[in-house]
Amino acid sequence: QLQASGGGLVQAGESLRLSCVASGRTFRNSAMGWFRQAPGKERQFVAAISWNSRTIYSTDSVMARFTISRDNAKNTLYLQLNSLTPEDTAIYYCAARQYSGSNSYTGADYDYWGQGTLVTVSA
Repeated sequence: QLQASGGGLVQAGESLRLSCVASGRTFRNSAMGWFRQAPGKERQFVAAISWNSRTIYSTDSVMARFTISRDNAKNTLYLQLNSLTPEDTAIYYCAARQYSGSNSYTGADYDYWGQGTLVTVSA
């Protein structure tokens, strides 16, 4: 029900825009988020956005470079990745909470997950 796309191979300093399209149901009343998992590492929270876009969470390591946004009319979540570094290489997953419009840093609070899109940043 969540389809992530937009990943690819880029060089350090370049940008990507990830998209996550929901199908089969609407998530306009749900908080949504992005997580990532680098090779050999645990899944890591990246950013989250409340149902009305008024509240955004993100980690210190990406706050100045990544921007989360959503378009409820299109049932789509976005993550703009700027100034990418090799340390950003990971599979990026979008996720949605089923019964809450409030953000969470915790993966276990999300009920729906996309399949992931791979971002590879070369030095």
